[in-house]
Amino acid sequence: MTHSTEVRISPKPKKVCKAVAKEMLKLTRDSLQPRINIALSGGKTPEKLFSVLVEKYRDTIPWDRIHLWWGDERCVPPDDEDSNYKNANELLISHVPIPPENIHRIRGEEPPEKEATRYAGEIEKRLNQRGHQPVFDLIILGMGEDGHTASIFPGQLPLFEEKRLCAVSVHPSTGQKRITMTGRVLNNASRIFFMVTGENKALRISEIMNGEEVAKGLPAFHIHPENGMLTWYIDEAAAAKIS
Repeated sequence: MTHSTEVRISPKPKKVCKAVAKEMLKLTRDSLQPRINIALSGGKTPEKLFSVLVEKYRDTIPWDRIHLWWGDERCVPPDDEDSNYKNANELLISHVPIPPENIHRIRGEEPPEKEATRYAGEIEKRLNQRGHQPVFDLIILGMGEDGHTASIFPGQLPLFEEKRLCAVSVHPSTGQKRITMTGRVLNNASRIFFMVTGENKALRISEIMNGEEVAKGLPAFHIHPENGMLTWYIDEAAAAKIS
């Protein structure tokens, strides 16, 4: 774990989401940039975050300056139940005053390799660079029970060294193809918020936080923004095994 890492533990998942939403308000309000680039994650925990953002910050976050991206997407159409975009659109985007041109979705319905290249090109064109890599103002990540993050799974650690900004990965058990940002993009962000809740994540969290040898095989362990700040937002259930 790097010196620019912070861990915030909340009693329950809802409190985790409230803490993240509050920090997003602060981050976006304090920013003097005309565009704020935020990459969203899929999974269950962000669903609660989207609801909090709509309920509490619909009228206070400067949505007109926010550009939304996705850290990963399943290779499905945008109206598919599995689509990260569909989820975000139904719970967040359709309820806040964000301009349609500020939404940059991964087109899961397109041929995967072709779309990974197109999305990488869009990122490269629209984001500021730092050290020849694009810089996101904020990337929100989750972690699976297996320690995967974005769509980088155990056994796919070379994606952290991958030169391309986006790549196609395959879910190890379902075989489903996904498009994911690679480690170089993720670790070049100015801020990363890791949102992890639930006792089913406690073992992985303890392995990562305690710097255990086994953690080196977990993609989530390899998230450490070189020039930015990493904040873990976890609930008490997920934090239960940290020594």
